[in-house]
Amino acid sequence: MAGAVRRIGAETSATRAIIVEAAESLIREEGYAAVSTRRIAARAGLKPSLVHYYFPTTDDLLIEVSRRGAEESDRMIEEALASENPLEALWRFFVDTSRTAMALEFMAMANHRDALRVQMAEHSEAMRRRQVEIIRHALGDRLLGPDGCPPAGLSVVLAGVGRAIVMEENLGVRIGHDEAMAFVLDWLQRLTGNGTRPEGPADNPGD
Repeated sequence: MAGAVRRIGAETSATRAIIVEAAESLIREEGYAAVSTRRIAARAGLKPSLVHYYFPTTDDLLIEVSRRGAEESDRMIEEALASENPLEALWRFFVDTSRTAMALEFMAMANHRDALRVQMAEHSEAMRRRQVEIIRHALGDRLLGPDGCPPAGLSVVLAGVGRAIVMEENLGVRIGHDEAMAFVLDWLQRLTGNGTRPEGPADNPGD
């Protein structure tokens, strides 16, 4: 499989987990430019040679950090599918700001690291297929109308709006967000026939 990590040492090794956690915290706090074997080793309290033992290249380590984040996203998607209002839960996933900082860092890294880009693209496509299942499950056999949007397209629209909102809020930009949120919330309510308002950044301005 493209983008697979070349694992050395036991995958369940506590040392290996410490290295991955150190890399993740370093990226989250200082950005991907701070990533180096020496910095990660120092953060983990290990020798650089031990980092190389588990992850021969920086790409190997970054892919593993990305894979761990992907597993968390998959868990959230499955929770959305199992919820009473799966389409609304999917929207909450798209506007979840807790993952924004790491997502931005990895998008930037993927522009310069082919192996990471391939891994992220494969996972994103798998997630898109799962999101389509959620939308179909939520809407049943109902059509979205002659001017509507099929499930795959609706997934892209929701993801795009959600991503724009959380990325701009991360920069401190809020113009147009309330209007966009109101439009999406009304659209989802009409699609699902559900009176419950999905949550999003506009519902919690103090967060």
